[in-house]
Amino acid sequence: LEEYRERFCSLSAYVKDIKQRFSCFYNKRKKRKGTLWGERFKSVIVEQGNTLVHCLAYIDLNAVRAGIVKRPEDYRWCSIGYHIQTGNKDGFLSSDLGTPDFGVDDAATQLKTYREYLYHIGAIDKRGKAKISRKVLEEETTEGYEMNRLRRFRYRSRYFTDSGIIGSRAFVETQYETFKDHFRSTRGKIPKRVKGIEGMYSLKRLAED
Repeated sequence: LEEYRERFCSLSAYVKDIKQRFSCFYNKRKKRKGTLWGERFKSVIVEQGNTLVHCLAYIDLNAVRAGIVKRPEDYRWCSIGYHIQTGNKDGFLSSDLGTPDFGVDDAATQLKTYREYLYHIGAIDKRGKAKISRKVLEEETTEGYEMNRLRRFRYRSRYFTDSGIIGSRAFVETQYETFKDHFRSTRGKIPKRVKGIEGMYSLKRLAED
């Protein structure tokens, strides 16, 4: 038991397990051998304030610099993407985004402040790297770095692939009662509100529990 407690509290052991398991899965699937990751993960002690925000921005802009997306929150597998696309589901990530030292304490303003910082940093030229375009930066400036209703709806569109039933709360509850016996659900499910879209609820696939 002590061994497992130590492993579960060790970031190094945790990341090692993930990397080894995924490498085995990937090698088996692709019929290959050898290591998959280039090097071990980095663990750095970072000071709060400007240093922390700059570090977060560097990571969140990786997908933009690589030319994968035009806006950092378009990339699902980064912190800003998780905040915007899921509404920071289950409070999985810290909501302050390194901004308390800037005199910002409510979540909505923290997100807005961080996005403004992120877009300005991302628009700076870096040799050989893609960047946030001047057009996108101007659009965000015009919007005051607030997420408008249309874009919030687009980012929440993942609910349409991750969910089994979508609609008003009454509709979701009625459809669930109609079809629940056809699936492997072993306990009742409660509709969850789709954040950013008033009056819309979703229920995950009934086969998943």
